Amino acid sequence: MALTISPLAPASFPHLPEIKGVRLAAAATGIRYKNRPDVLLALMDEGTTVAGCLTLSKSRSAPVDWCADNLKTGKGRVLVCNAGNANAFTGKAGVATVKAVASAAAKQFKCKMGEVFQASTGVIGEPLNPAPIVSALSELGSAASGDAWDMAARSIMTTDTFQKVATAQVKFGGKTVTINGIAKGSGMIAPDMATMLVFIFTDAAIPAKVLQKLLSPSVARSFNNITVDSDTSTSDTVLMFATGAAGAVKDLKTAADIRLKPFAKALDSLCLDLAMQVVKDGEGAEKLIEIKITGAENDIAAKKIGMSIANSPLVKTAIAGEDANWGRIVMAIGKSGEKALRDKLRIKIGGILVAAKGMKDANYKEADIMPHMKGRDIKIEADIGVGKGAATVWTCDLTHRYIDINGSYRS
Repeated sequence: MALTISPLAPASFPHLPEIKGVRLAAAATGIRYKNRPDVLLALMDEGTTVAGCLTLSKSRSAPVDWCADNLKTGKGRVLVCNAGNANAFTGKAGVATVKAVASAAAKQFKCKMGEVFQASTGVIGEPLNPAPIVSALSELGSAASGDAWDMAARSIMTTDTFQKVATAQVKFGGKTVTINGIAKGSGMIAPDMATMLVFIFTDAAIPAKVLQKLLSPSVARSFNNITVDSDTSTSDTVLMFATGAAGAVKDLKTAADIRLKPFAKALDSLCLDLAMQVVKDGEGAEKLIEIKITGAENDIAAKKIGMSIANSPLVKTAIAGEDANWGRIVMAIGKSGEKALRDKLRIKIGGILVAAKGMKDANYKEADIMPHMKGRDIKIEADIGVGKGAATVWTCDLTHRYIDINGSYRS
């Protein structure tokens, strides 16, 4: 099915600068898609450190298991990613494919198999033949360059309608360092660590354990606060590579080091940028929805309530139909299982108070809110009235296009 670019897509995309120590290439191998790149190769210089966050799904893919083992080494030299086949729920054949690709890549690029990271996205349950990927490695290695970011981002797309890229530059250790990120994700998005696939690269010199301490909270504040359809992927993977090419920073031993504060802030912003692009490309999405919860028992409860609203098909379809049916928000708060005081609930849509004191607000007129409902950006606020817990989550509306896309995904 030909996919029309999301109406929420960015008007323009940033140019990602080269990062010393990182080279990329993409090739068309025909794994599922015809006449488009579907395999990404990223090569990192020796000494590159790596951190990652992986899906907590109990049916995770063979590449995720492979990455989980390799992250223990803290070293990364090669990343291989394919689109079109998730290599998930493929049993021993899936493990054999991962090992075959890792072995070939390690030999081709003269590194250890433990330094080869892999990711796959696409259809679940179909064996992935490693031959097309292995055969492409030599060509990919020869073509790899420092300025192939856009092609890299496009090569990992499945039902995405646009490539997802972000970049930031920040002072660290007296030098300017760069952070580049690419992502893919459109459906099966209810991350339980990250989104479907995100790859982040920097030339900063950061030890693997410190890098992990920086990445994990960034993921928690961004990718873990979005949802498209309440479904967590078998393949969710976030990997971050730090080449160290910008130069060593003396005695960097903890993520709490004050010198890392600007870097951590830039990483947070980049992750949130990519996460928002994923939501804006939700399958069939027409509207971006921000849900801000305050007054919950604690922050965990606030997030659970926010996600209950964000994942409600009734809320999402009402917004798709530009219907200010705030009763569905009340319903979603109630079903969350978290403590809430009915008569203290305050609900706003587009900044307009619609419900308070256990009933519709006396001053609320639905006509006042309709201009907001017809817009692309929908704001929902709910104060739960029991404590100081707060959270903000993001989702999109649920349109008939979601059914169209997923009903024909394998055909």
